[in-house]
Amino acid sequence: MNDFNSRVIEEFRSNGGKVGGQFRGAPLLLLTSTGARTGQPRLTPVMYLDDGKRLYVFASKAGAPTNPDWYHNLVNHPQASVEVGEEQYEVIATVLTGAERDEIYQRQAALNPGFAEYQAKTTRTIPVVALERTG
Repeated sequence: MNDFNSRVIEEFRSNGGKVGGQFRGAPLLLLTSTGARTGQPRLTPVMYLDDGKRLYVFASKAGAPTNPDWYHNLVNHPQASVEVGEEQYEVIATVLTGAERDEIYQRQAALNPGFAEYQAKTTRTIPVVALERTG
């Protein structure tokens, strides 16, 4: 894990799920996925959208040409866990497609315009992953 993510995770856990800096006021969760190649737990801070039924995460990687590792982890091992605020629970991940993916991504981009910029920077369609609580 890089130093930046380590600092964000430490701040998140020390402040009941709140962080400052570039993430001040942004909805942020900690995602623990299982490494696609290693099978080891991987912890990543990720912005999310909550619709009251499911959480959605966006494999934007700031508009890079490839998907982030956590996305590949969830595709290979959809069982994961999240920390939202001070609550931790298990989830099952589902990659959204078609109109459902487009609608959720547009909602996120309207709330957080950086996501529109990320999509404009890349030729890939940025994946949207639904996280549904199981525990």
